[in-house]
Amino acid sequence: MDVVPQLSAVAIDCADPLSLGLFWQQLLGGDLRPRNDGDTELHEATVRLDFCRVPDPPSIRKNRVHLDLKVPAESRQAAIERALELGATRALDIYDGDLWACLRDPEGNEFCIVWGAA
Repeated sequence: MDVVPQLSAVAIDCADPLSLGLFWQQLLGGDLRPRNDGDTELHEATVRLDFCRVPDPPSIRKNRVHLDLKVPAESRQAAIERALELGATRALDIYDGDLWACLRDPEGNEFCIVWGAA
């Protein structure tokens, strides 16, 4: 019998795990759990997110992995505005259209707010 791995968490490298964890907790909800080693985990937010302190600065190239956050089409503008109020910025250099919205969290990690068909 083959073992099929299950997704346990998405790890996000960052300079300030607690601060970035607070941004994502405010956006997604869940239980924020700072760890003794300086990293922070966000539990019960659809999938666990782990924020891991790393010494290197963020990359200047596009993320190869990002989160897609699905919202009802009628709520898309409110969801985008809320993310911006919490500290996100628009990523119009990645995509500037009407099928989804590309944003960056306070440390520059890309994510999209998507609506409509998957």
